[in-house]
Amino acid sequence: MKTQVAIIGAGPSGLLLGQLLHNAGIDTLIIERQSPDYVLSRIRAGVLEQGMVDLLREAGVGARMDREGLVHDGFELAFDGRRERIDLKAHSGGKTVMVYGQTEVTRDLMDARQASGAPTIYNASEVQLHDLKDGQPSVTFVHQGVSQRVSCDYIAGCDGFHGVSRQAIPEGVLREFERVYPFGWLGVLADTPPVNHELIYANHERGFALCSMRSPTRTRYYVQVDAGEKVEDWSDERFWDELKRRLPDETAERLITGPSIEKSIAPLRSYVVEPMQYGNLFLLGDAAHIVPPTGAKGLNLAASDVNTLFRILLKVYREGRTELLERYSEICLRRIWKAERFSWWMTSMLHRFPDADPFSVRMQQTELDYFVSSAAGRCTIAENYVGLPYEDIE
Repeated sequence: MKTQVAIIGAGPSGLLLGQLLHNAGIDTLIIERQSPDYVLSRIRAGVLEQGMVDLLREAGVGARMDREGLVHDGFELAFDGRRERIDLKAHSGGKTVMVYGQTEVTRDLMDARQASGAPTIYNASEVQLHDLKDGQPSVTFVHQGVSQRVSCDYIAGCDGFHGVSRQAIPEGVLREFERVYPFGWLGVLADTPPVNHELIYANHERGFALCSMRSPTRTRYYVQVDAGEKVEDWSDERFWDELKRRLPDETAERLITGPSIEKSIAPLRSYVVEPMQYGNLFLLGDAAHIVPPTGAKGLNLAASDVNTLFRILLKVYREGRTELLERYSEICLRRIWKAERFSWWMTSMLHRFPDADPFSVRMQQTELDYFVSSAAGRCTIAENYVGLPYEDIE
């Protein structure tokens, strides 16, 4: 088998890259170790930056998103007995975000991939990458009991933190940066109407809480829990009671509860590897970086990686600009570190840390007060939340 770009992983980043390249006439093969149903079962992010929304439209997969997604012009910060709305549209030059679940993005991309006839191999095992720096790259795998090899020009590693792509890079090449936070998010998905028409991020003495949504009839709520907590110890009743305690009184009174559809605890960490490429292998999304979900940047950072690699490969195949390949990592990392900073800031400002003393708590409250009391501060929050612009490839 032979293709131009082999994509490892059929999550949203791999599928989006594949769709953009296919539309541009560049051959791709997507290789995924899980089944389609498993990929769709992942409950993940739901807030899309303006840049990702525009990229999905460019890929021709934005129709259902535009029909069913919820455009949000702002969000609220609740702290110190206050509710402060950040007007995204007013403070970011007219930009907004779209509330549309990652599962729905993935489903739209899967449908588009199938309709295009471009090949995707699911349930692939023993995936290995070869000749990444010297010779022609290739990928070997086993599918339905048959060993196969695909030769390619380039490999896009879109297979997440635990995938084979980053592990295929020799030891000593990558430098890792990591911060593990001493708490997690207990999340509940429920078929209940949202308590507010926009997201609410709450800083409370009992810990952080977030009121989010997937649609006008489906909600996603979170509360901060200790790192060692177990999901089975949290009944629905205990979760709703704890969430109410952390919300402003008038918000808690309006909260409509119901049985959970899904309940899970996600650990929080910040993680980046440098560089994000090795020879003809390029890392995208969680394979190269992870952010705590507080700033809603994980899926959006993966999309910006996709945008960068797609624009570079267009110039490589259409103009022979192979020198641009060496710039992939530096271009991506400039945006990634800024998003890491914003996610770290949001996490640091809104959560209660186990070792926080009274001074630290006061500084946290003062930091939030300063930013929401300043037009410049509100602009800083807004421009980061809607997403910093993608860098042009010249």
